[in-house]
Amino acid sequence: MALLTVEPMTGYDLSKLFESSVAYVWHAPDSQIYPELRRMKDCGLLKGEEVAWGQRGKKTQYRITAEGAAAFREWVNAPVEYFRERDPVHLKAAYLEWAEPDSARAHMEAHIEYHALRRKQWQGMIEELRNGTSVMLARRLAVSPKTEHQRTTEYKIFTYEGLIARAETEIAWARHGLELIDSLAKGS
Repeated sequence: MALLTVEPMTGYDLSKLFESSVAYVWHAPDSQIYPELRRMKDCGLLKGEEVAWGQRGKKTQYRITAEGAAAFREWVNAPVEYFRERDPVHLKAAYLEWAEPDSARAHMEAHIEYHALRRKQWQGMIEELRNGTSVMLARRLAVSPKTEHQRTTEYKIFTYEGLIARAETEIAWARHGLELIDSLAKGS
């Protein structure tokens, strides 16, 4: 719904934008996006209209309704409900005594590589937000009052800063894991 507060979009448009923005904090495959769009339309949160696509095709373009905007605002203002985590990386780390040292090292190195890549992506997102080259932010600011531009931009940057901090923590944890693996391998 957040993306639809900017402009009407098709499911395809949403899926593409989702991957380059919101997907960093909430993964949703196409198999979840399209049914959710239909469900929100059925609930009156979105309005769908057929638009031409190509020479003969049609797509549904969705627009947020007043009820949808109110529901989105209500969701943003509601307290977050935390769920128990399912974290396969840390679960596996708890049982590394069963792993060969080379496998344990590979596990930690892959973790470092993954989070270093994500950190770099998020740093790039902050750069785009700060220098005004973020396409989605430009679209959002175009339909927002000028008085909201700084708030909108700063909250996006704040989100990515949190993701970067989390990635840095995971990198430090995995580096410590490498030291532990080496230390314990020497003691064997």
